Amino acid sequence: MTAPQGARILIVDDEPQIRKLLKVTLQAHQFEIHECADGEEAVIQASIVHPDLIVLDLGLPGMSGMDVLQRIREWSQVPVIVLTAKEREEDKIAALDGGADDYVTKPFGMGELVARIRVALRHVAKTTDEPVLRFGSLTIDLAQRQVDLDGSPVKLTPTEYEMLKVLATHAGKIITQRQLLQQVWGGHHHESDSHYLRVYVGHLRKKLQEDPTRPRFIQTEPGIGYRFLLQD
Repeated sequence: MTAPQGARILIVDDEPQIRKLLKVTLQAHQFEIHECADGEEAVIQASIVHPDLIVLDLGLPGMSGMDVLQRIREWSQVPVIVLTAKEREEDKIAALDGGADDYVTKPFGMGELVARIRVALRHVAKTTDEPVLRFGSLTIDLAQRQVDLDGSPVKLTPTEYEMLKVLATHAGKIITQRQLLQQVWGGHHHESDSHYLRVYVGHLRKKLQEDPTRPRFIQTEPGIGYRFLLQD
């Protein structure tokens, strides 16, 4: 994986002004930029350029952004940040469930988008490390199923541990409620079981000594799911 500075970014957007704004700004941050304006070309460029990250609009001519995401996810786990004018919650959930790593709506702040790009690239770098995840004072040894906070072990139930593992191994990304239910409880769940998530997240926060109003590790994404926060 290329280091975040100098990483290759593929911009897929049919608005020339947006592509120009993104290209100029991201090049100023030392990223290598490739761009295209339609969905079919995006799939081809992704296979040729092998970008480190894709910024993807959903409202593309011809093949839609959701179809592009589905095609790319058939063979690649490259981080994808959706950048779209679609603000409905159901669109966000569909994109995140479909494999997007993050979702930003237009109009957007360039500073925030660049920060989200850095987070996504740091996450990819982290997942190539040893199976010991470190987030500030929190350590998660995936091989030993051991969690330590400030040097002391944290006692978790099997379900609490599985939830923490799913969130931490996707640190920086939004995990939707459906994704979390599927990965922790498998196929034996219903959408109405989402209240269990709130209960278990509450237990985790207490054990991680986290103030829900000022989360250190687990951030709630209202109406969508949760995000495990990367530590500086």
